[in-house]
Amino acid sequence: MSKGAIYRDHGIVLRTYKLGEADRIVVFVTQGRGKVRAVAKGVRKTRSKFGSRLEPTSHVALQLYEGRELDIVTQAESVDHFRAIREDLERYSRAMSMLEAVDQIAQEREDNPRLYRMLLGALRALAAQDSALVVGAFYWKLLTQEGFGPFLDSCVSCGEPEADLVAFDLHEGGTLCHSCRSGSPLSPEALDLMRRILGGQLGAVLNEPSSPATHEVEQLATRAMEHHLERRLRSVGLIERA
Repeated sequence: MSKGAIYRDHGIVLRTYKLGEADRIVVFVTQGRGKVRAVAKGVRKTRSKFGSRLEPTSHVALQLYEGRELDIVTQAESVDHFRAIREDLERYSRAMSMLEAVDQIAQEREDNPRLYRMLLGALRALAAQDSALVVGAFYWKLLTQEGFGPFLDSCVSCGEPEADLVAFDLHEGGTLCHSCRSGSPLSPEALDLMRRILGGQLGAVLNEPSSPATHEVEQLATRAMEHHLERRLRSVGLIERA
């Protein structure tokens, strides 16, 4: 597509920041073009034609004019409002942590439809039920997609397949047995949850009540994501305070 062309796509708003007195730069992860940064002109005015459709977590159908560095949003129609997320501080905090991770991983103008679908599915799951495992499961699946999924089937150090796995080491990238253990302790219940999340049983896992293992999996997933990104996730502090 040549510069200056108008195109349509679907996207999820990852973040926004001010530009001048009335505009904003909006960062989307899109279905067909990866991460896109675009100017929404006049969006900060009271009578903006975009209203509240270009806020973080918004899922929108877009029309954009392609620029050299920043595109320009010419139309934006809401597809998913995610009101249940926006009206609940804890859910909103969880959603923001997922948006931040995607913003760090997505590459500008490099299509990654699976990443878009994963985030959209996670937001829909979070809107439907405030499971503590939505974020943790999303992180584990995202890391796996990026080629950094956890090794859970045997001891990552000695390779013993029948080992009693009792720890998880972020640097090693997987589980460890009693003899090789380092990193963080890992309960059998947490290990089972992680295996089920990555083994196609996510729907069933999200319907289960919270437990100490749930918290363990979520915390370990956050640490694993931060280890991969080599930076702290700012939104994690929001979750802890919510």
